[in-house]
Amino acid sequence: MGVMTARKQRIMDVCSQKYFPGSTPAFEQIPIRELDHLVVDDKHKIIYCYVPKVACTNWKRVMAVLSQSVLSPKSGKPYTDAAAIPAYLIHQTSMFPTFAKLLGQRGSPSRHMMAGKLQNYTKFLFVRDPFVRLISAFRDKFVRPNGMFYRNVGRDIILRYGNVSEEEVPKTVAEAHAAGFKPTFPQFILYLLDEAREKNIFEEHWRQVNSLCHPCQMNYDFIGQLETLETDAEELLKLLQVDHLVQFPLGPENRTLVSWERDWFEQIPVSMMTELYKLYQADFELFGYPEPLNVLHHQ
Repeated sequence: MGVMTARKQRIMDVCSQKYFPGSTPAFEQIPIRELDHLVVDDKHKIIYCYVPKVACTNWKRVMAVLSQSVLSPKSGKPYTDAAAIPAYLIHQTSMFPTFAKLLGQRGSPSRHMMAGKLQNYTKFLFVRDPFVRLISAFRDKFVRPNGMFYRNVGRDIILRYGNVSEEEVPKTVAEAHAAGFKPTFPQFILYLLDEAREKNIFEEHWRQVNSLCHPCQMNYDFIGQLETLETDAEELLKLLQVDHLVQFPLGPENRTLVSWERDWFEQIPVSMMTELYKLYQADFELFGYPEPLNVLHHQ
């Protein structure tokens, strides 16, 4: 059995045996707001579900070149080189037609038409070890100074779990970092566990792939993994028959390594680890990532 066949078979088995024994709910039953990560390229009949912290900037660049949806501010023409598209342009999501946007418009195509696209287009997503993705999100949003995430989340984490008063914690990320105020990784995990109890839905950078991309309902044609990004990217572009049109920009490697998982989670109590694992259990099982026993039991 080929690697891709095995990945697809695993998802079907886990969905039918564990998460939806009996019958999987139809695509029609997914709320519109939960279809906002499905990027559609009608020209090449491709649907990409983007997962933050899993090479999504570069895959969005590829989709932008294919759909010709991002124009160069200098020339006013669509980019033809994926690597040349600035990241800030790619993350202005208004650039991309997503299912949620298309269904939200007046006179929009019906669910029925969307279901037809789902059946006939080639659908893909990329995944990675769920706990390594969390480390990556934490490093990107809180270890490096990020004004928006500091204002919206980081400051709140420090106030909630840092045993400090409102007056002590600076308003801006630059002042906070200069004064040594940063959320710690254990505080971030506490925050996630509390968010899960209170809201049941996470910010997209740490939301479960299962809830971003609905693999049980979507029947993806290609499931790439960050751990094998280079070979998977090459295989996918051939499968999509666009390898003559666009190259995947490999660029600098994502520097969060699987081998770091143990060090980062060493300081998290076992009870919290178990609770956290339950939150991401579906992602571990659906995509074949081993249960992090060495982490859970601090062996």
